[in-house]
Amino acid sequence: MQATKADQPPKPPCRPGFSESFYTVFVSRDLLQGQNILKDTTLSSERVKFDNCQHSKAVDFESSDPNFSVRPDGSVYAEQEVANLSDPVQFMVTARGGHDPHIWETTVKLALAGHPPSVPVSQIGVEDMIARAWDSNPRVIKFPRKHQRSSSANGLRRQKRDWVIPPINVPENSRGPFPQMLVRIRSDQDLEKGIRYSITGAGADQPPIDVYNIDPVHGKMFVTRPLDREERASYHLRAHAVDMNGNKVESPIDLYIYVIDMNDNRPEFQNQVYNGSVAEGSKPGTLVMQVTANDSDDDTTANGMVRYRILSQTPHMPIPNMFTINSETGDIFTVAAGLDREKVSQYTIIVQATDMEGNLNFGLSNTATALISVTDINDNPPELTARTFSGEVPENRVNVVVANLTVIDRDQPHSPNWAAQYRIASGDPQGHFLIRTNPVNNDGMVTVVKPVDYEQNRAFMLTVIVSNKAPLASGIQSSLQSSAGVTISVQDVNEPPVFPSNPKSIRFEEGVPAGTTLTVFAAQDPDLFIHQTVRYSKLSDPANWLRINRTNGQITTMAVLDRESMYVRNNIYEATFLAADNGSPPASGTGTLQIHLIDVNDNAPVLLPKEAQVCERASPRSRVNITASDADADPHVGPFVFELPSYPPSVRRNWTASRISGDYAQLRLRIPYLDAGVYEVPIIVSDSGNPPLSNRSMIKVKVCPCDDNGDCTTTGAVAAAGLGTGAIIAILICIIILLTMVLVFVMWMKRREKERQAKPLLIDPEDDVRDNILKYDEEGGGEEDQDYDLSQLQQPEALDHIICKPTGVRRVDERPVIAESQYPIRPSLPHPGDIGDFINDGLRAADNDPTAPPYDSLLVFDYEGSGSTAGSVSSLNSSSSGDQDYDYLNDWGPRFKKLADLYGGGDDD
Repeated sequence: MQATKADQPPKPPCRPGFSESFYTVFVSRDLLQGQNILKDTTLSSERVKFDNCQHSKAVDFESSDPNFSVRPDGSVYAEQEVANLSDPVQFMVTARGGHDPHIWETTVKLALAGHPPSVPVSQIGVEDMIARAWDSNPRVIKFPRKHQRSSSANGLRRQKRDWVIPPINVPENSRGPFPQMLVRIRSDQDLEKGIRYSITGAGADQPPIDVYNIDPVHGKMFVTRPLDREERASYHLRAHAVDMNGNKVESPIDLYIYVIDMNDNRPEFQNQVYNGSVAEGSKPGTLVMQVTANDSDDDTTANGMVRYRILSQTPHMPIPNMFTINSETGDIFTVAAGLDREKVSQYTIIVQATDMEGNLNFGLSNTATALISVTDINDNPPELTARTFSGEVPENRVNVVVANLTVIDRDQPHSPNWAAQYRIASGDPQGHFLIRTNPVNNDGMVTVVKPVDYEQNRAFMLTVIVSNKAPLASGIQSSLQSSAGVTISVQDVNEPPVFPSNPKSIRFEEGVPAGTTLTVFAAQDPDLFIHQTVRYSKLSDPANWLRINRTNGQITTMAVLDRESMYVRNNIYEATFLAADNGSPPASGTGTLQIHLIDVNDNAPVLLPKEAQVCERASPRSRVNITASDADADPHVGPFVFELPSYPPSVRRNWTASRISGDYAQLRLRIPYLDAGVYEVPIIVSDSGNPPLSNRSMIKVKVCPCDDNGDCTTTGAVAAAGLGTGAIIAILICIIILLTMVLVFVMWMKRREKERQAKPLLIDPEDDVRDNILKYDEEGGGEEDQDYDLSQLQQPEALDHIICKPTGVRRVDERPVIAESQYPIRPSLPHPGDIGDFINDGLRAADNDPTAPPYDSLLVFDYEGSGSTAGSVSSLNSSSSGDQDYDYLNDWGPRFKKLADLYGGGDDD
C-alpha cells in the first residue's frame, strides 16, 4: 500500500541562516600575479551559501576583513590588492536582510590550494584546530593612520578609508594556561615617545570585570579565564593609547571579540514525559504528537542543531516500528496501519535527541519518553448475548422491569462508543413497554410504562434492536447479533370492580322525601373469565342522606335533600361508594355519585339590617335603607316586596316604607316628630318565588335628637338608649357620693399622720439606739505602749500647718478646710415614725458634705502627727564588711537555719 502525498510527513520548516558555520575557501595558485592577488579577483568557485527563506529579497554580506568581501551570490573576492596567502586568512562574514533586524554570522578561512597543514588533521581534534588557528600567531593591531593623496584632476586631496579591525575569535572553555595572549595593540608613535595602553568596556572595567586585561607598556591583550558562550557570546572593548602624561595619542579603536561555540551542552527536552494520542485505525502518516528539545549551544552551528530518532517502542505490536519521527522537527507520525485500542491501548516510545546534526560519534544526546494513547473509535457494534429473551408481568402493573437484556461491546467502557441504546422495532404498537439502559453495565431493562390487560393480550412478542449512542466508524457494519426477540407473558390478577361512569352525575329537586329512589350505581368486574359476586357499601356520605342496596347498587334517600345545606358545594352533593368482589384476594373499587340539586323556593327572605338610627324630627336624614337576604337561588329571590303590617296601628301611623329598587326599600318617619327612644318596627318581606314566601321581621330603630349635621347628640344617644331623666339624676348623685367618700378618707389619713407625729416615745431617749452608733470609752495600749503620747492620734486642735500651705497645693488624702455641712439634729423626744426621715436627712447631708471622707478614694481615719522618729525601712541595708557575726541565728530554730547558712557561712543543705 502506498501513502498518498497528503499522508507523507510534512516538509520541515525553513530556518534562515548560513548553511555552514565555518567555510574553508581554497584559493588556486593560478590567481597569484607574482606574489600578490589582484583587486576584484574571485578567489574560488566555492561560495558562501545563505538561505533567508524569502527568495525575493536580497541579502547583504559584510566582511570583517577590509581586504575581502562577499558578493550577493555568495562568492568571495579580493576587495583590494593583497599579499599572497602563504598564511591562511580568517575573517567573519555577517548577513542581514533588508528590514530584518536579525544578524547571522559565519567564519570564512582562506588558504592556498595544496598548502600542507603543519599538523595532520587526523592527529588533532576540532577544538584543538580552532585553538591552534586562534593562538598560533597572535596578531598585532595597530592604531589606524589617516593618509591623504592628491587627485589627478584638481589637486584636491581625499582621505583614505580607515582600517576596519577584524574581530577576535576566542573559543569557549579553553584550558589555558591563563592569562592567555590574544593580540598586541601598538601605536606607530611608540618609537618616538612612551605609550601606555588600556582597554575599556564590558569584560574589562565593566561587569564582568577583569575578563580581559592589557599590558600597559607592551600593549599585549590577554584573556584571564575560560569563556562561556552561553553566558556571553561577544564582547565590545575599546583600546586607548596615551602618553606618559595621560594625553591621548591615538583615537580609540573598537575591538570585537567573538566567543567561538563549542559543543558543551546536551539537548534538553522540555518534558521528560510527553503524552499524545492517536485514534485507532488511523492511516499511515497521521500526526500523533511533537517532542521538542533545546540545545543551549549556537543553533546556527552544528553544535546546536538537534536531530531526533526513536530508540524503542513498547509493545512491539502489531509491528515493532509503528511510529516514525521527523528528525528535525520532532513530529511523531504513524508509519503503519493496524492500531487497535482493544489490543494495545498505549505505546511507550523512547525518543533520543542528538546535537551535531545527529552525529552519534561527536554529538551529545538525551532521551525522553513519549506515551501515546490509542483513543477509541466505534469500531465494535454492540452484540446481544442471546437471540431470544423472555419475561412476565402482572396485568395493570407499571414501572416494573419485566426482562433484562445483556449486551457485549468491546469499545471503551462508559464512552458514547460503548453506551447502548435500545428500541422496540415491532410487537408493541400501543407503547406498553420501554427499554431503559442501565448506565453501570449497559444492560437493557424492559419496563412496563402502560398497564397491560390479561383479558386483551396474554403475551407480547417484541423485536429489539440495540445500537450505540455514537455512530459506527466508517466502514464498520452492524452485527447480526444486534437484534433479538423478547417474549413477555401477562399474568392474570384479580382486578377490582369498575364503575362505568365515575363520577356519575344525576339531577334532582331539593326537598324530595326520604325513601325516594335516585339511581342505580352498579359496577362491573373486569375479570371476564372468573365469575365473582360484587357487593356495595357506602364509603362517604357527609350529610347521611343516602342508602345503597348491597347487591344491586340502588341509591335511595334517607332524609330530605337540602340545596342550602353546608355539605352542598355549587349546588352539587357528592357521595362515594365502594364495590368489592369475593376474589382471592378480594379487590374493591370506588365510585363517586354527584347529585345536582335543583333549587325550589323553600326559604323566606330575611330583613337587613337588624338595627338603625334616625333623628326624632322628620328630615332627609330620618330615613333608613333596608333590603333582604334569601338563601334560595334565582328566580326564588328578589325583587322583594316590603310592607308594613296593619297591626299594631301605631306602626303605619308613625312609619312608612317606600320601594327604591327591586331589592331595596326606605323606612322613614311619617309624622313630623317622634320622641326619642328605641322602637321595634315590624316589616313584612316577600320574595319572587312561585309561590312567593313572606317573612315578618323586626328592625330596631333608635330615635334620637340630632345636631345641625344630622348626628345624634350625646344626651340624645343616652336617651335613645332608654335612660330617662330620673336615671340620669340618680347616676350623677352616685358620682357625687363617691367623690365625697374619697375626700373624707384623705382627710382622715392626714389627721392620723399628725397624731402619730405628736405621740411621745415609749422608751427613754438615752436608750434610743436608732442611730446604730455606740460610744465607748477610749482605751489605751498595753503595758508596752504606756509611754506613747496618745494625743498624737487625735485630731489636732490647730490647723495652721494645713492652712499655711501654698495655694493650689493640697494632699488629696487630707480633709478640706471649708465650712462643714449642717447635719440634722435629732429631737430629744422624736416620734417613732420619724426614724426613716431622720436617716434619709442625714444621708442627704453626708452625700453633699465635701469634707466627709473619702476625699480622693483614700480613707483618712485620724490624724497621726506630722512625722515619725523612726527611720525609713529602706534605710536598712546589709553590711558588706563581713565583720558581723550571724552565728546566733542557729539558736533561733530550724526556721532561721537557711538564713544562718547564708550569712553565717554554714553548709548548704
